[in-house]
Amino acid sequence: MLRILQVVNIMDRAGLETMLMNYYRNVDRTQIQFDFLTHRQEEGAYDKEIHSLGGRVYQAPRLYPQNYIQYFKFMKEFFAEHPEYAIVHSHIDTMSVFPLGAAKKSGIPVRIAHSHNTRIDKDFKYLIKEFGRILTPHVSNVYCACGVDAGKFMFRKKNFKVIHNAIDLERYQFDENIRKKKRQELGIGCELVVGHVGRYRYVKNQSFLLEIFEQICRKIPNAKLLLIGKGEDEQMLRNRAKTLKISENVLFLRDRSDVHELYQVMDIFVMPSLFEGLPVVGIEAQANGLPCVVSDQISEEMSLTDAVVRKSLKDSPAEWAETILEMDKRRQISNMEQLRKEGYDIKEEALKLEAWYDSKAEEIRIGGKSVI
Repeated sequence: MLRILQVVNIMDRAGLETMLMNYYRNVDRTQIQFDFLTHRQEEGAYDKEIHSLGGRVYQAPRLYPQNYIQYFKFMKEFFAEHPEYAIVHSHIDTMSVFPLGAAKKSGIPVRIAHSHNTRIDKDFKYLIKEFGRILTPHVSNVYCACGVDAGKFMFRKKNFKVIHNAIDLERYQFDENIRKKKRQELGIGCELVVGHVGRYRYVKNQSFLLEIFEQICRKIPNAKLLLIGKGEDEQMLRNRAKTLKISENVLFLRDRSDVHELYQVMDIFVMPSLFEGLPVVGIEAQANGLPCVVSDQISEEMSLTDAVVRKSLKDSPAEWAETILEMDKRRQISNMEQLRKEGYDIKEEALKLEAWYDSKAEEIRIGGKSVI
C-alpha cells in the first residue's frame, strides 16, 4: 500500500481540508492511504473520520519563528521514524518551505508543493512567507495548484499540475424537501436568505459583507444572513453586527457538518474575499445552482457557470446590495453537467489522482528506491 503524507495546518472544515477529505473518501484506500501531518496541538474536526478511514494524524510544532529549531529537530526525527513516506504533499502554501525543506534534507524522493492561493496574508509572518514563496519551488520537485492563477503565483514559470477542488456533485444538488426541512430547523420561513461559508478571518472580508447585508435590510427588513464557519474574527463580527443593528438577522453557524444541506436554505451566495485561489465553497454553491456574487479578487477560474457575477471591492456596500437584490434568485438546476465537464466531479477526479500518485511511485521504483 502506498501511503501519502498530506501536510496541513489542522484538519478543520475549511476549503483545502475539505478538498483533501473529498479525495480521501473516494480514492481506493486498499491501494492508497492518506496520513496527515498537522501544525496544531488540538484535534481537528475531520480527525475522527480520518482515523475511521484508516489514516493517521501527526502533530508537529507550530510554525512560529521561536519554534523553528524545535521544528526541524522534530521533522528530522519524524522522517527517520517513518520511512514509509516516499511522497510528501504539502498544502500550506508558502510555508511549505519548512516541511518540504526538512523532507529534502531527509532524502524524501517526491516532495509536492500545492498552491491554494493567489496572494499572501499580510500578518506578522508576511516577510517569512515572501521568503518561503521564493524558496518553496527549490525544496520541492513536483508542483501543484488548485487553479492556473494560484500556480502562476507560487511557481511562476515552472510547470505545475492543476488538481481540481472537486466535490461530490450529487450531494450538493438542490432538493426542495431539504430546503423546507432546514429552514424549519433554523426558524426561517419565506424570508430572503443570503449565505456565506468561510473561516472568520480578515481575508474573507465578512465585515464588508455585514455592511452589504445592512443595506439589504434597509429594503428587506426580515432578510437573513447565514454565516457558516468559525475563526479568530468571530467576536469582532458579532460586535459589528450589533453596531449595524442587524444582529437579529444574522445567524452565526459554527463548525457545521451539514453545510451541504445549508446551501439549500440560501437564496443567494455572497463572497467578498480580499483574495482567493479557487474556493471549494464557490464550487459547492454552483453545484447547488445558487446565484453567486463574488469579489473580483477571487480567481476568474471560479466562474464555471453563468450563475456567477463578479463585483469590485471598490464598489460601495449599497452597490453590492443593489446587485444582489436585482439578481434572479431561481436556481440553475442544469449546472451539474457543466461542472462535471470542467473536472469537478470527485468520483472521476479521484481516479485521476490515484493514477498520478501511482505514476510518481513508479518513478521512484524505476529510480531504484523502494515504496512501502
